[in-house]
Amino acid sequence: MEINVISIFPTMFDAVLEFGITRQAIEKGLLKLVLWNPRDYTEDQHRTVDDRPYGGGPGMLMKPEPLARCIDDARVSNSGPVVYLSPQGDLLNQQLVEELADYAGLTLLAGRYEGIDERVIESRVDREVSIGDYVLAGGEIPAMTVIDAIARLLPSVLGNDLSARQDSFSNGLLDCPHYTRPECFEGLNVPQVLLNGDHEKIRQWRLNQSIAKTGEHRPDLLERVNLEAGEFRY
Repeated sequence: MEINVISIFPTMFDAVLEFGITRQAIEKGLLKLVLWNPRDYTEDQHRTVDDRPYGGGPGMLMKPEPLARCIDDARVSNSGPVVYLSPQGDLLNQQLVEELADYAGLTLLAGRYEGIDERVIESRVDREVSIGDYVLAGGEIPAMTVIDAIARLLPSVLGNDLSARQDSFSNGLLDCPHYTRPECFEGLNVPQVLLNGDHEKIRQWRLNQSIAKTGEHRPDLLERVNLEAGEFRY
């Protein structure tokens, strides 16, 4: 999968390129990350990418011309949809991550300041995505979130492909508790069911624990799943 990232701070993505699952995906040739800087598409000495908004108001907006030229160049070799990381976008969840991971390519647009000129959204953006109802300084961290979530779903990136499918939200529920050695830690024992080798009982225990944890911490999710039919997708 090839992901373009458009940002005026491309070095922020060193964290994605150099660490963790995303680095492994890149080294295995399963993920390609291409960074594009709108400042390279400006025409003035100061490489200006922002200006005051018409109608007044606080802050600055990203200018349309550098962004449009940058997006157009990025899409020459990657015709996948352009996703703008925006508070106005669809809320990112596992189902949306899976949809995005199905594309052969994406272009992620990270805004700054008070946002970007609306005409760029109308003419170049295919989808807006938000990672939550709060304010950040820019779209770089949301873009990294999307990249990391997608990388986990790419075949052969994780040591065990079941890991991604069993994570929280992959079936619409929060994940169950997990335990490792030692069997007893500070007087707390691993649940006996996990030690008996009965895989069906373990599966049922984990499902029950997931349902209970979801009901306690995120009851809203239970409204979106059909437990009786065995469907745990929202």
